[in-house]
Amino acid sequence: MAVPNSAGAARTGRNPFLRAVAAISTVAGWCSAAMIVSAVGITCQMIFIRFVLNGSTIWQTEAVVYLMIAATLIGLPYVQRLRGHVNVDLFPLMLPMRARFALATLTLSLSIAIIAVMLFYGYEFWHFAWDRGWRSDTVWSVRLWIPYLSIPVGLALLLLQLVADLIAMMIGVDKPFGLEDA
Repeated sequence: MAVPNSAGAARTGRNPFLRAVAAISTVAGWCSAAMIVSAVGITCQMIFIRFVLNGSTIWQTEAVVYLMIAATLIGLPYVQRLRGHVNVDLFPLMLPMRARFALATLTLSLSIAIIAVMLFYGYEFWHFAWDRGWRSDTVWSVRLWIPYLSIPVGLALLLLQLVADLIAMMIGVDKPFGLEDA
């Protein structure tokens, strides 16, 4: 039987660091939503230009692709804060609280390490595009460092949220996996 996720948004308590990270993640979620709305608006404009006015489009398809990718990356910390990523909690629910705490600590630590490595290489990739002056091979010829900036920014914000989740669990503000003891 499927049970709705009992874990809500990550708790912050009165900790100023956790509250600041939660606010940053929420703003990132709003920015991500704005990018999605912008992409939908640009798509509608492109459809109008192409099929109603029978004109050609230059920048719209590329802008929509970059906006959707950026929305995905910038929205990562917000989804992490709301615990909206895929979560299989059957195993943690079967564990006693101490083992659940150890598993959550291991999971968050590995996630932090992996995202830190991705952030390093994402920043390196962005900087390479910026340093070399890369441009897209389209008529619009957008400077690629602009859309590529979403890679290190999104990963850095996700890393910050993961660190906040680990700290919240370590100081007892939040429970492992957001699950109460049964």
